[in-house]
Amino acid sequence: MNRSSAEDSAANDAAPVTLRANAKLTRSLRMTGLRDDGYHLLDAEMVSLDLHDLVTLDPTGSGIVVTGPFANGVPTDSSNLVHGALELLGRTAGVTIDKQIPHGGGLGGGSTDAAAVLHWGGFATDAESLTAASQLGADVPFCLVGGRARICGIGEIVEPLPHVARDIVLIIPPLSVSTPAAYRAWDRLGGPTGAGPNDLEAAALEVEPEMRRWRTLITEALGGAPILAGSGATWFTERRFVSDDERDNALGELIDEGARIVITRTAATPFAVMTDGV
Repeated sequence: MNRSSAEDSAANDAAPVTLRANAKLTRSLRMTGLRDDGYHLLDAEMVSLDLHDLVTLDPTGSGIVVTGPFANGVPTDSSNLVHGALELLGRTAGVTIDKQIPHGGGLGGGSTDAAAVLHWGGFATDAESLTAASQLGADVPFCLVGGRARICGIGEIVEPLPHVARDIVLIIPPLSVSTPAAYRAWDRLGGPTGAGPNDLEAAALEVEPEMRRWRTLITEALGGAPILAGSGATWFTERRFVSDDERDNALGELIDEGARIVITRTAATPFAVMTDGV
């Protein structure tokens, strides 16, 4: 007997789906104020990267499982943003995250995982929906829209910008910086404006003093100052190297110090549905 289209649809809805959830990079960050409710206002440029987690959703399952090289320290309880995303959708699912984006690296790993869940559930990207998504975290609205955008408000205002293809070198020290702690430190320091493109840099260095040593090491290796990604602990450069040998020589000593180097590119979209063999 042939299956009806309704039966086929129901079977598809119950099938596990794997999404590639791209990291985000904050290329510039200006802190513009503080709301009465304590939320910080910002003006930032963010881009999606082809560095990504794999998020598998099973509508017949439950719970959160985290695997991969950066699984350590990622919560699997209700504090994981994925849990909040499912609640916002009013749905349940088993979620497995293959963690390729460093946890605590300022690359939006938790936010992009939550955004992938919202995307899977058909969550919209209109202004009202993005405001709701921002209650999960300031980076979630951008991670839902992706590409390249100017971000304002507390993260809920996403103004898409034309995609620009860029090569990015990420230098990831064996450290992590808590984003809430960085914002608290920024307040405590009196709201400093950064000399470079990131107003949170001084606060991140306050939270994790070892970041100062890494900034010096990276500056010496690259022959120029790196840029802090969001609240850290990842640094990045868009420097063009003359050759692979020059790049490898410059970055080799950082690897010897314990840094992970990721050579990546900007991505035009936030997600991709993975199929067999891809």
